[in-house]
Amino acid sequence: MAEETSKNVVVGKGVTIATQAFGEPYAPPVLLIMGAMASMLWWPDEFCRKLVASGRYVIRYDNRDTGLSTKYAPGNPPYSMEDMAGDAAAVLDAYGIDAAHVVGMSLGGMIAQILALSAPERVSSLTLISTSPMGLDLELPPISAGYMEHATTAESLDWSDRGQVIDFMTKDARMVASTAHPHDANRIRTFVERDYDRSGGLLSATNHFMLQGGDTVKGKLTLLEAPLLVVHGTTDPIFSVEHGRAIADAVPGSEFITITGGGHELHQDDWGTIIPAIVRHTD
Repeated sequence: MAEETSKNVVVGKGVTIATQAFGEPYAPPVLLIMGAMASMLWWPDEFCRKLVASGRYVIRYDNRDTGLSTKYAPGNPPYSMEDMAGDAAAVLDAYGIDAAHVVGMSLGGMIAQILALSAPERVSSLTLISTSPMGLDLELPPISAGYMEHATTAESLDWSDRGQVIDFMTKDARMVASTAHPHDANRIRTFVERDYDRSGGLLSATNHFMLQGGDTVKGKLTLLEAPLLVVHGTTDPIFSVEHGRAIADAVPGSEFITITGGGHELHQDDWGTIIPAIVRHTD
């Protein structure tokens, strides 16, 4: 069985990032960066192991304010998306990796773009899932009205109340789910409970809604050096498929894969498309 190891990475200024690696360190490294409010657990264990079975060394980690990583008082995060891109580079340093194949989802895709554009020598290839282009002045479709109606209820939520938060996050997962596959609400709720309890709550994670950044890469996406794969669901209610298309159109030679009926999630029924695509892209 492939080895799985965990370590805490100190990235400076009292910031510690919790990480976990799957597989053999001699295999091509793949760094997974997850999105807003989501700990590393939102890269499912079995998703990581399937990448390992395809001959990859996989590293996932908790972004600041999620999971077991450093957390801050809610309301005014003292860090930017550029700092979070620096965290990704520090994780690679801690594992002795000069460059990795970077896979980012949602906010993680934005962080991955900043990393690839500000430190191109660290990124062997870039895969962006369910995210939006950084640094391009484009008019793209907004978040869907249905999801926005749901999201506004978060303003009145008591984020220190476990029951309220789990109810909200379970509904949130339903709101962003695939329209092509069954949604297992009981399984999702059990997972959200696990994530909540491991993180000690999600109050600090709300800082991700107030993040600033991206100015350092303004206008640079067209200059991306890393080979690019874009994967996007056709019914994503947060970043519509036009966001993914805009990224691919901006980068010559990129590959664009749509997931028919795909939402803003890594639905297990779509892994048969997503994982082989990542493996091909990282060969």
